[in-house]
Amino acid sequence: MTHSFHPVHSLKLQPELQQPWYNFREYPSNPRLESHVASFWTMDFRPVPGKPSHRVIPDGCIDIVVDLLSPSSRKAAYIVGLTTRSEVLQFSEARSLFGIRIYSESARSILKIPLSAFTGQRIYLEDVLGFKEMYWVEEILSATTISEIVAVAEYHLVRMLADSDIAMNPLVYESLQIIYGRKGNLSVTNLANQVHFSERHLRRVFNQELGLGPKEMLGIIRFQSTLQDFFRGGYSSLADLALKYGYYDESHFANTFKQYYGLSLRSLISKKRRSPIFPI
Repeated sequence: MTHSFHPVHSLKLQPELQQPWYNFREYPSNPRLESHVASFWTMDFRPVPGKPSHRVIPDGCIDIVVDLLSPSSRKAAYIVGLTTRSEVLQFSEARSLFGIRIYSESARSILKIPLSAFTGQRIYLEDVLGFKEMYWVEEILSATTISEIVAVAEYHLVRMLADSDIAMNPLVYESLQIIYGRKGNLSVTNLANQVHFSERHLRRVFNQELGLGPKEMLGIIRFQSTLQDFFRGGYSSLADLALKYGYYDESHFANTFKQYYGLSLRSLISKKRRSPIFPI
């Protein structure tokens, strides 16, 4: 089943960053995993003068990242939890990474513990799943093509989901489906009314399960949904785009954009107008 939410990432909006020394690509999952995995991705980087950076923006997902240059599987794979602000990573050494971007509601079944354990930090996969599960990371490190790497990841994700008897808190799961369906464009009060619980209880279970509150998750999904329209050019003006997603005005939209993206909306619009790949 296809997921209704599809996050956008910074390199789609900043194609000028794609250079021979810096390549980021995304790969779709097979139909069996579409409702669990937002995408697979690779990032290859060679250090060059000027200290180029890799921008990570909030997307409501968590990532399992495998360092393809690691000499050992035990420290090759780590988990990156939910984020609420953009992060700029500076690399001084060559990097070759493979990532699995997993929807929050499915990550609990795969990783067995609440996502709140990963908030604001990176944890080695071995410390979460145990040594017995690291053989599939060894298979990824031994693969010679990206298609082989994706095939290994898909096989083991399907297996792990089938074997799991652990699921996300039902209230958080139901709330996330509403948030996705409304593209984040509703208030915490409205969300609480729809799931028939108090705002206080909703905040408590969200923080226990995800490590962030419903307000933060609503903001991330709304921001990402807005980015989808911005990327496609599916709007007549920025004011209309802001109103469509419930921002008070264009200024409110710009301030929120800067918080989540780390760059001003004005600078991105300028890049968009100069880029032939963007619809105008």
